[in-house]
Amino acid sequence: MEQTLSEKRALITGITGQDGSYLAEFLLGKGYEVGGVVRRASTEGNERIAHIIDQVEMHQADLLDQSSLATAIDEFQPTEIYNLAAQSFVPTSWKQPVLTAEFTGVAVTRVLEAMRSVKSDARIYQASSSEMYGRVLEVPQSETTPFYPRSPYGVAKVYGHYITVNYRESYDMFAVSGILFNHESPRRGLEFVTRKISHGVARIKLGLDTELHLGNRDAQRDWGFAGDYVQAMWLMLQQDQPDDYVIATGETHTVQEFVEIAFGHAGLNWEEHVKLDPKFIRPAEVDLLIGDPSKAKKELGWEPSVDFRGLVEMMVDADIATLSSQS
Repeated sequence: MEQTLSEKRALITGITGQDGSYLAEFLLGKGYEVGGVVRRASTEGNERIAHIIDQVEMHQADLLDQSSLATAIDEFQPTEIYNLAAQSFVPTSWKQPVLTAEFTGVAVTRVLEAMRSVKSDARIYQASSSEMYGRVLEVPQSETTPFYPRSPYGVAKVYGHYITVNYRESYDMFAVSGILFNHESPRRGLEFVTRKISHGVARIKLGLDTELHLGNRDAQRDWGFAGDYVQAMWLMLQQDQPDDYVIATGETHTVQEFVEIAFGHAGLNWEEHVKLDPKFIRPAEVDLLIGDPSKAKKELGWEPSVDFRGLVEMMVDADIATLSSQS
């Protein structure tokens, strides 16, 4: 089960993202040596991990370059690898489907191959997604629900999921996938609808804007707090046997509910500010995603700590505080 202190070494791809930053914090708190894989860039996007950057060993590598991944793994010698990096914004996957296939799909094979070649005894977590269910074939969705992806992103994630299963079964590797449903936080990118709403509410509250343009407000999602979900990732790698798990709250809410709570929390009337904008409607919508986390709760002992209202209010408060400090 849990390794001794000196042996705990975790390498995270996508460490500068929402999940990567929460996971790095969590693992540092567990006494891990933490390494991050970042792409070489002319500007460093380390805002989410700025407060812990001096505690993390950074390695430059690229998901499109297997040899650089192998070098990073060989240099850091991790006991655990968390592959969180991807092109993760669904609307972009329609505009850049081939790039999404490379970063979100084929790249998983490169990470697995790099690990197999230089550190096959490590344990690896692959970030799967509820978007794999797409046009859902049963409600709620569990580990045995068939996949029916409705976006290039969802299709790429299905590939990443199954190649992870394939390596586990073919090479006896400790490889797991977490099928995570939507998870948000104040660190969510501004392009995602939840953060777009909380940030928009904050701007309107502070008099910086008067309108918020949104697409389909009837879409339903199972939203949780990212800080809770990274703990589930870690728990999966502490088990005796590798397996895949759905991580979700088991509750569904509409975008409209998110809007109403967010505006209400800020003392605003959403009807005076929200406008429908057809350009934000997806070519193929995913209408109802709701996860069944009973396996994770039973086998991992995992429970979410932040409820839906608490999540929305946390995000609104954080955006108001951030924008207030900048003015």
